[in-house]
Amino acid sequence: MSGVWTGVLLSLCVCICVTAQRHGPPGLHVPHQHRHHEPTEEPEQEITSNKIEVQSVKIDCKVASRFAHTVMTSTALNKANVSQEVFFEVELPKTAFITNFSMEIDGQTYLGEVKEKEKAKEQYENAVSSGQTAGLVKASGRKMEKFSVSVNIAANSSVTFTLTYEELLQRRFGKYEIMIRVKPKQLVQHFEIVADVYEPQGIAFLDTNATFLTNELIPLVEKTITDKMAHISFSPTLDQQRKCPDCDGTLIDGDFIITYDVSRGQNIGDIQIVNGYFVHFFAPADLPRLPKNVVFVIDRSGSMYGKKMEQTQEALATILDDLYEEDYFGLVTFDDNIEFWRQSLTQASQENVKEAKKFVETVTARHMTDINGAVLHAVDMLTAAKKNSSLPDNSASMIILLTDGDPTSGEQRLPMIQENVRNAIGGNMSLFCLGFGYDVDYTFLDVLAKQNDGLARRIYEASDAVLQLQGFYEEVASPLLLEVNLHYPDSVVNSLTNNHFRQLFNGTEIVVAGQLNELEVDNFLIEVSAQGLEEHFLVQGQANVEEWALMFPEQEYIFGDFTERLWAYLTIQQLLDKRDKCTPEESENITAEALDLSLRYNFVTPLTSMVVTKPPTDEKPEDMLIADKLSEEQRQNIPSADFDYDAHPIPIALHSHAQAFLVDGDPHFIIEIPDLKDALCFNTDDKPGTIFNLVKDPLTAFVVNGQTIGDKKEEPGSKRHTYFGRFGIIHEKFDIRLMVTTREILVSEQGNHEDLIWSKTSTFKGLNMELQVTKDHSLTVTLRNSVKFVIILHKVWVKHPYHQDYLGFYMLDSHLLSQSVHGLIVFPWHKI
Repeated sequence: MSGVWTGVLLSLCVCICVTAQRHGPPGLHVPHQHRHHEPTEEPEQEITSNKIEVQSVKIDCKVASRFAHTVMTSTALNKANVSQEVFFEVELPKTAFITNFSMEIDGQTYLGEVKEKEKAKEQYENAVSSGQTAGLVKASGRKMEKFSVSVNIAANSSVTFTLTYEELLQRRFGKYEIMIRVKPKQLVQHFEIVADVYEPQGIAFLDTNATFLTNELIPLVEKTITDKMAHISFSPTLDQQRKCPDCDGTLIDGDFIITYDVSRGQNIGDIQIVNGYFVHFFAPADLPRLPKNVVFVIDRSGSMYGKKMEQTQEALATILDDLYEEDYFGLVTFDDNIEFWRQSLTQASQENVKEAKKFVETVTARHMTDINGAVLHAVDMLTAAKKNSSLPDNSASMIILLTDGDPTSGEQRLPMIQENVRNAIGGNMSLFCLGFGYDVDYTFLDVLAKQNDGLARRIYEASDAVLQLQGFYEEVASPLLLEVNLHYPDSVVNSLTNNHFRQLFNGTEIVVAGQLNELEVDNFLIEVSAQGLEEHFLVQGQANVEEWALMFPEQEYIFGDFTERLWAYLTIQQLLDKRDKCTPEESENITAEALDLSLRYNFVTPLTSMVVTKPPTDEKPEDMLIADKLSEEQRQNIPSADFDYDAHPIPIALHSHAQAFLVDGDPHFIIEIPDLKDALCFNTDDKPGTIFNLVKDPLTAFVVNGQTIGDKKEEPGSKRHTYFGRFGIIHEKFDIRLMVTTREILVSEQGNHEDLIWSKTSTFKGLNMELQVTKDHSLTVTLRNSVKFVIILHKVWVKHPYHQDYLGFYMLDSHLLSQSVHGLIVFPWHKI
């Protein structure tokens, strides 16, 4: 499926980017810079870039029972007679853990050290305060993270970089995917990709592909596949890498992809026991599909206007067509009002699906966002259907929520919404949350889903958003088993990872790992029970040690402790998920356990950092960088490469019946004209600092002005964007003045002043007004017998290179404004 990843990614991007920092008389040196493009015609640039030679790039990926161990090694030689800065960049999957990094320079090796994140941060800050130019190493894309480091290399010296990371491949759509991203950006004397796959269960199929393969390069991909092993290699010569015989440009630029699956049967699955640890993979073949009961909960708030709503409607039409006739479904749409296609669940007959698609076509973006009320209504629909016995026996019930923003109506306290939903669901159904774009609080959605046996997924605002939505639905479209329990004897095993799963979907796999109480144990009984389509599912079997040396006699085994490291990887991942669902005291203990494992196994996780100390130079006695594992909260404000602000504006809309004035985002003004069933769209390209009169009512003396701010700096190749960073609100008759910025809230009423802050939830009541601040999210203002509005604070990761926090203004109640009201987002509708 184009645009949708069909497996967990193993990806590596080799970007050796160099420029020179020449050393001569004091003050006469060329500052280095990070180059991503081909050399220009300028002599200084031409000289420096031609003097660095990438001698070798090798990517070595070994997979043992789905656990992937990848080592990337690259050597560069500085052939110039001056020292130069060499940049090394690697893209790896965000689900992978970096385990080692080293730089070898002139025979001396500099190792990265994994430390507790807080201690690493303290060391980093000490380096900065002592005058060292410490740099922070972390970046992210849609599915990847970028590890980047630079080092100054003396004349005629070389540097060898080595990065190692590990990951448990997840099965999606019936296959595993290894994706190696290579972008050397120049010809490489010795270039090699090697992958070895060891699967005791047997390899059912294995395919390779690459986005950069030409007819001449295809024969260079060599594959050797036996029953349980596969060896893949790709090693083009220098001339074979060239775009043309006389060119210096390289063809090697893109993704090298390996997909495979293992042989499966109607049994307990595959169990590997090595060095006192075991891992159990369970995904039986040929199980009948269970019917499902699904309620789609679709955000129709004002910010869904335009492309996002069009893409949602297109995806929903396809998803509805893909429902099986034995399925039952419902549609809930919400802004600050909650509406249904039908009040109860309906069987997915052809006629019902046809009618539902007609309803989807009529959905339009409107007002605010009541997530709490919408999800609770969906729960009520499924609960009522179950009580009425109108659903098929042994069917799977689920809710799929799609939203693009934070709650701005109804219950807005995020912990209270989570508690309400968790109590209502009561473990009787699953909740899947899709966050559309970067304005959603993804952490909130992620916890909400995990608390209710589901998962969250970000839908990126891009041309492939429809495919992303359809791809997610396909993952959960075919449940096979419910309430899956994998049982192991307590007398034999301990420290189990999660061994209960609410459901097993077609094309996926359940993985459980644990320790053995005694190293000598070589077999034990395993039992798997679940609810199938027509009867209780139960399989039993014996787990036996099978010597890897006998299974793969000709291979030097890659890492004999792979079951132990797989257990540690899986345990850390599940502990990090679990701490979001428990009490603060439990969370503290869980965090400590996950941190201990991260340090013991040298994993860079959200709790640890890798400290890289660079060799000293004349200008810098020591230099330090830190490689961090990004949290989704940090990642959420780093747009993907194809994110387009102009193509997907956050709308400003006016609805004359409800008088809901909205202004938000990069000022794109969208004013709906009800009688014409159309919209008037316009934009402004004024400089940051421009003040707009948004609303002015001369009779009630109510005024709203907004001042724009810009990005921290312009993103290369992108137009300048502006947002609202300050709102001034005046009500002359009440002698009320509000000044709201992204940092503070200043209130004045009849000479009395009050300062409020975004970082604390609080309430303020005056003579004629009431203010409610929801921490780091919104300010709701109610003026007596006048208006009610909310100002939304859009938080952006503080270290984002381009974007910064901004504000949005939403009028909730304006029916008491006079007919003379006007302003940039208000039209005198009685004159139209």
